[in-house]
Amino acid sequence: MMFLEFFIWGAYLVPMGKYLANIFAGNTTITGNAYSTNSIAAIISPFLIGLVADRFFPGQIVMGVLHLVGGVLLLALTRVTDPGLFFWLLLAYSVCFMPTLALVNSVSFDQLDHPEKQFPGIRVLGTIGWIVAGLMVGFVLPKFCTTVKDVGATNIPFLMAGIVSLVLGVYSFTLPNSPAKSRGQKVSLGKLLGLDALALMRKPSFALFVACSFLLCIPLAMYYGWANRFISETGVSLTLGRVVLKSEAVMTFGQMSEIVFMLLMPLFLARFGVKTMLAVGMTAWAARYFLFSYGSSSAGFWMLYGAIILHGICYDFFFVTGQLYTDHVAPTSLRASAQGLIALITYGAGMYVGNMTGAFIEGRTTLAQKTGGATLDWHGLWLVPAVMATVILVLFLVSFHDKVRLGVTKKETSA
Repeated sequence: MMFLEFFIWGAYLVPMGKYLANIFAGNTTITGNAYSTNSIAAIISPFLIGLVADRFFPGQIVMGVLHLVGGVLLLALTRVTDPGLFFWLLLAYSVCFMPTLALVNSVSFDQLDHPEKQFPGIRVLGTIGWIVAGLMVGFVLPKFCTTVKDVGATNIPFLMAGIVSLVLGVYSFTLPNSPAKSRGQKVSLGKLLGLDALALMRKPSFALFVACSFLLCIPLAMYYGWANRFISETGVSLTLGRVVLKSEAVMTFGQMSEIVFMLLMPLFLARFGVKTMLAVGMTAWAARYFLFSYGSSSAGFWMLYGAIILHGICYDFFFVTGQLYTDHVAPTSLRASAQGLIALITYGAGMYVGNMTGAFIEGRTTLAQKTGGATLDWHGLWLVPAVMATVILVLFLVSFHDKVRLGVTKKETSA
C-alpha cells in the first residue's frame, strides 16, 4: 500500500514541470498553477477526512474510492491540451489524492501493535516507491520507448500513474478494516483545520517556528515545480557503464539520501537539539539553491549533484524535526490538531504562495530566445529562493531560543 501510494505521486509529480513546458510552451503561469493544486487540496483534504473517513466509512474503503476516481482523472489528463482544463482536472485529482496521504497512515496505525517501532519500516517503502517511479521514468521506460526523446516530457508518466492508481484503488478494498474513528461525534470546523491548536502560538519559539515554516515553504515549492525541468535543460544525466540515467532517475538520489538521514535522525536529535537541526535544514535549502544557481555544464555538474543529494538534510532536518518538535510542544489533547495546523500552514498556504511566487519569477526570467537548450535564466531564477532561504535562516537563528533536545530526559535538556 505505502509503496504504491508514493509511486503514484512520484511518477507524475517530478516530471510534470517538464511535460507542461513541452505541451504548453510559452505559458509562464501553468507550472505554478499546476503545482498549486496539491496545496489547494491540502487545505481541502481535512474536510474529506474529518467529515467522511473519520465519521461514516472505513478508511480503506474511502481510500479505494478516491484512488479509483483519481486513476480515471489521471488517464483523462493524458489527453488534455487546454491549460485551463488541465488545471481543473489536476485540481480534481489532487483533491482525491491528498486525503489518501493521511489515510495510508491511519490504515497502517490501526494494524500495528507498536507504531513507533513498526511504522518507520513501513513508511520507508513509500520513499522507495518514489525512487522506483523516478527510475521507471528516467531509466526503464526509455529503454522501451525508443522513438521518444524524453519520456518525462510526454504524457507517459501520467498514464503510468493512472494505471497504478486504479490498481491501488482495487487493492485498497482488500486491506484490513480501519473503522471510522469519530462516528456519532460532533464535528467542529476549527478542529478539522487544526485551529484549536492556535493557542500554542502564545509560545514565542513555537510561533516563530510556524512563521519560518510558512516562509521557507515559499522557496521550497520551487524545487518541486522547476528542479526536474532545470536538471533536464542543463543536460544532467549519469552514465554508469552502459546505463544512462535521465533527470528523473538522477533526482531519486535525493530520496536515497533521505533514507540515510532518516535513520540517523534519532542520534542527531539527541546530540544537537531542535534549534541546530532546524537551522541545518534551512542552511541546506539555501545551499541547494545557490548550488543550482551557479552549477552548470561549464562550472561542473558536481554542484547540481550536490544540490540533489542535499534533499535528505533539507527534508528530514527541517520538516521531520518540525513535526517531532510540534508533537513535543503540544499537549496530548492538541497533538493531532497541531500537526493539522502545521500541515495547513506549510503544505497548504506556504506551498501555494511558493508556487505562485515561482510562476511570477518564471515570467521574469523567461528568455526571449532559447540559449544552449535553456528556456529560462536559471541562474537568476534559483538566486531568488537562495536569498529568501538565507534571510529566513538568519531570522530563525537570531530569534529562536528554545533549547529542547528530543530523545533525552528533561534534566539533560535543561542542562
